[in-house]
Amino acid sequence: MSRVDGVTLSAAAIAFDQVAGSYDESFTHTAIGRAQRKQVWRRLLAAFPPGSRILELNCGTGEDARYLAKHGRSVVACDASAAMIAVAKRRDEEEGANSHTQYIHVGSENLLAFSSETLFDGAFSNFSGLNCLADLTPVAQQLARLVKPNGRVLLCLWSRICITEVFWFLMKGQPQKAVRRFSGKATANLGGMTISVFYPTIREVCRSFSPWFYLKSQCTVGLFVPPSYAGKWMNKHEKALARLGWLDHLCGDWPILRGLGDHMLLEFVRCNP
Repeated sequence: MSRVDGVTLSAAAIAFDQVAGSYDESFTHTAIGRAQRKQVWRRLLAAFPPGSRILELNCGTGEDARYLAKHGRSVVACDASAAMIAVAKRRDEEEGANSHTQYIHVGSENLLAFSSETLFDGAFSNFSGLNCLADLTPVAQQLARLVKPNGRVLLCLWSRICITEVFWFLMKGQPQKAVRRFSGKATANLGGMTISVFYPTIREVCRSFSPWFYLKSQCTVGLFVPPSYAGKWMNKHEKALARLGWLDHLCGDWPILRGLGDHMLLEFVRCNP
């Protein structure tokens, strides 16, 4: 851990500081990044009606916050990486001032920084930011304090089993990478740093969020659309990627299959106190 201006920074936050400037080019604006994000956006718009005030965890460069703001939602977006927050603010300025987004430098494990006097209509975290935390229970406890009864919380996390990843690495003769998620914990190199990554099961996430939230629905993101490391290949086959995205949309809710994609998208509902 390190401290900057009194704020404790995790290894993950420091690592994301290192890649903030290139994150959009390496994922957000890639064909795979757009295809996977499109699936999540559809669910976010359905869960949060126009006029909703939403808390976003792990906002990164603010791509989701800007999209929701353009569609009539108000977003308070936070991230543990100060550099990511700086990029998000700069992107807003480049696209024109937006009064419906607010960016705050705070990690998901430090939500006590938010007052519970004005509750949010819902919250979400997109693309695996929460996979950097070994225990999601403290996050769930704080979200229960900040989200209105019956409010929605959507979490997009890396899955424990990604069938596309298994086949991809087996075909490359890398069996250890093919099953790297199966133990529930692995390491990743990001920004020249080694960080821990956790792959909870759906049951484990539900256990962390109980008794404050109950699971309303689940689907997969990236069942046929491959993970981001296949980007160079998919960039040359965008028509094929569009078909794979259509298959994800068609099959993403199917039992069994909905637990085998690159990410799982879980929709929780805040229980009445």
